Amino acid sequence: MSSVGYVGADVPVELITAAGLRPLRLTGKPGRDSALGDRYLGRGVDPVARSILTRILTDDYGPLEAIVVSRDCEASLRLFYALRELHRVEPALGLPPVRLVDVLHLPHHMTTRYVHAKLAQLREWLGRWRPIGDDDLAAAITAHDTLRRSLARLAALRRANRLSGTRFLETVAATTGVPITEAIALVERLLAEDLPGVEGTRLFLTGSSHDHPAVYETLEHNGFLVVGEDHDWGELLFARTCAAPTELALAERYQHNGPAAPRASIRQRAAHTAAAARACDAEVLFSYARVHDDPPPWDFPEQRAATGLPAVLAERQPYGELTPEALAALVPAGAAA
Repeated sequence: MSSVGYVGADVPVELITAAGLRPLRLTGKPGRDSALGDRYLGRGVDPVARSILTRILTDDYGPLEAIVVSRDCEASLRLFYALRELHRVEPALGLPPVRLVDVLHLPHHMTTRYVHAKLAQLREWLGRWRPIGDDDLAAAITAHDTLRRSLARLAALRRANRLSGTRFLETVAATTGVPITEAIALVERLLAEDLPGVEGTRLFLTGSSHDHPAVYETLEHNGFLVVGEDHDWGELLFARTCAAPTELALAERYQHNGPAAPRASIRQRAAHTAAAARACDAEVLFSYARVHDDPPPWDFPEQRAATGLPAVLAERQPYGELTPEALAALVPAGAAA
């Protein structure tokens, strides 16, 4: 099955599946040289985007029919512009065609119309591989919603101390790299396992997104248990399903998904974080802000006030790492909890 790479949780993967293609969420690789991506994006951009561009340019993902990028943050938009221009002026690179999808998250009917139009345009564009009929789309929406419900059951196991945050994140990430039927089967196999109990100070993770489990591993090796998060590689990815297997319902699903740090207000983020932290009985709030990812520190004061939990902000963290200084600041909060 041919793959379409995509960047960002705002990309409607159902349309890619409905076109008979495999959605492959593109991830960076912490610790790997990103000089090639730095050349085109500059070092002042989020290192995740620079790493993804490097991997695209070195064919690290294997053959891609196309790339779809969401306008979920400034770094993703910069990545799209770089890819579009490289595709135009450097044909020898052999880059696939690239498409931007712009999903807005305002709670207005006009926003729904705008998002619906953007999804319809993407549907038509993907139709160059296989025209997407209404039955194809309905089947894809149903399948992806089945996966989301299975992942929600997995999140419940984590809240019940039967699954570590690291394994949870690894499983969610794995579902974004295989065909939808395989993704559902992967989660169902894990749900059927006799999982041992896990222990640790219950930590809710906010701030930057995590496409790699290294930070989760560091936290859990130091006595914490990541029981919840509000980034789009975690529960924000699957918390909302579609109201119906239609294009309009799909647009509404993506419009109202979130709230993610780069696109939501501080008040929205604080309310969501507080409710999510309560739902998983978190004892500590930890905001991890990656270098060149600016929004998380702005959210933190209101998140801390809204949750009422011992809280720590770690700013300017390296991609995929937690500095010793940040961990040293967090340990007393865990002890206080």
